[in-house]
Amino acid sequence: MAIDLNLLTLFQAVAEEANFRAAADRLGVTRSAVSQGIRRLEDGCGVALVQRTTRSVRLTEAGERLRDALTRPLSDVRTALEELSGDFVPRGLLRVAVTSIAEQFLSGPLIATFARAYPEVVIDVTVTDDEFDIVAAGFDAGVRLGEIIEQDMIAVPLTGEQREAVVAAPAYLDAHGAPLHPRDLVDHHCIGWRPAPEVAPYRWEFVEDGVAFDVAVGPQITTNDMLLMLRSALAGGGITFAMEETFRPYLERGELVSLLQDYLPPFPGFFLYFPDRRNMAPKLRALVDHVRRWRRGEARLPSGA
Repeated sequence: MAIDLNLLTLFQAVAEEANFRAAADRLGVTRSAVSQGIRRLEDGCGVALVQRTTRSVRLTEAGERLRDALTRPLSDVRTALEELSGDFVPRGLLRVAVTSIAEQFLSGPLIATFARAYPEVVIDVTVTDDEFDIVAAGFDAGVRLGEIIEQDMIAVPLTGEQREAVVAAPAYLDAHGAPLHPRDLVDHHCIGWRPAPEVAPYRWEFVEDGVAFDVAVGPQITTNDMLLMLRSALAGGGITFAMEETFRPYLERGELVSLLQDYLPPFPGFFLYFPDRRNMAPKLRALVDHVRRWRRGEARLPSGA
């Protein structure tokens, strides 16, 4: 493989500075020259070495291996470059940040079938509802609702349209009646969600005649745990609010009743998102392809597995 070894000096500066502008200033060249040089090096290796967005720069797993190799003799560096260019088997640590309400991704079978198909990939899933730069935090990809994904990210659909649901157990409704309008919720026992103790409970969002509005329900029970919300509602503790697919099995069995459906229209669903598909690491490419197969119904666990 013919690699311009001068590009390694440029790469090393980016690796150490974690910033294209700072690397350019250090080398006395333009930021554009640094960016183009990294692109040429990546194209020569056939794998992404740097993940960059408009907000941050970090090394990929392959980039970290090359950075470490640059501290060794030149013969070892050439060997490392050859290994990078031929390393197209999905392997290594794959870190994914997933919102807690992405039921399909977190339900188990999607991850289990991926792990079975790619045994050399180690999957690290962090469940978090914080909004942050996944690249700066060292993640390969994330899963969120499409409406809150940054515009410079590539997004692959994980689900179709979603909707939220207001639900309660039949026993609660027998005792307290059902709200006829979202604003009636302030007179009911509600079970709410908040991300942290110092944050106000989430306001429940609705749409009426095409106009969005929210209701501060003043929940009697508040938690950051979706399972506690569900269990409390099933026990007749009050009315709660979350993604409809979280409640679907209980709605189908009649253990919960859906309320106020006319005020809860569908909206774009969940997406797997990541920066820049050029020279994508094989482990991330494998996850993207697996998600696409999953959505088409081609990556399910066999019955009884």
